[in-house]
Amino acid sequence: MKCIHFTKNGERMERLQKVIAHSGVASRRKAEQLILEGRVTVNGEVVRELGTKVRPSDDVEVNGVRLEKEEPVYFILYKPRGVVSTVNDDKGRKTVANFFDHLKFRLYPVGRLDYDTSGLIIMTNDGEFANYLMHPKFKIEKKYVAKVQGAIPREKLKELEYGVQLEEGKTAPAKVNMLSFDRTKGTSIVELTIHEGRNRQVRRMFEAIGAPVIKLKREQYAFLTLTGLNAGEFRELTPKEVKQLRNMAINK
Repeated sequence: MKCIHFTKNGERMERLQKVIAHSGVASRRKAEQLILEGRVTVNGEVVRELGTKVRPSDDVEVNGVRLEKEEPVYFILYKPRGVVSTVNDDKGRKTVANFFDHLKFRLYPVGRLDYDTSGLIIMTNDGEFANYLMHPKFKIEKKYVAKVQGAIPREKLKELEYGVQLEEGKTAPAKVNMLSFDRTKGTSIVELTIHEGRNRQVRRMFEAIGAPVIKLKREQYAFLTLTGLNAGEFRELTPKEVKQLRNMAINK
């Protein structure tokens, strides 16, 4: 049974790294690193112990910035091409956070989509929730549709299914579905479902079988789809969807 700690006046106490993760400032692991580095204070005192528990009424600061106690929110964004999946960009490019500038919440993307890749990305201020979804051990499936150069032989599709060798190692098995082939243009449309999240993984997988990607879109994340959304639009997740996502990760 999970032990929950309360103060004498009934305030629930939480581990410091969990509070930081919930605030959206950092993942749980990054929060632990910040604590160990002495960059976190509680009520004005530097805290370096990971087991420290804090109350909702405590004043927590990270790098001198006080944590804002805001309600967690969750959105699906249909990211267009030509947008970076970060909160800030040193090159001045449009970011996924810019679509939410009119909201009071500071939102962060769950994982990333390449600059030239469009599709579904989750935005939230709940760092712990984001960490659950991104952790490779939870194996959340992501479905992509790729337009690639050339016709892909069946044996090459099998390579994608069984896993292809990349620089950092072999990819996990994937689900592959050939949707169409345009003989005139010499291009194929392929659906690929993976649960890993390596850098530019889908593009590199197709490159590994000699079929460079021309256009790429993430159409599904777990059970979530882009239905009803156009590029640049977003919607809030329902409480049921948030609970289902959390359960998918925790129960795997």
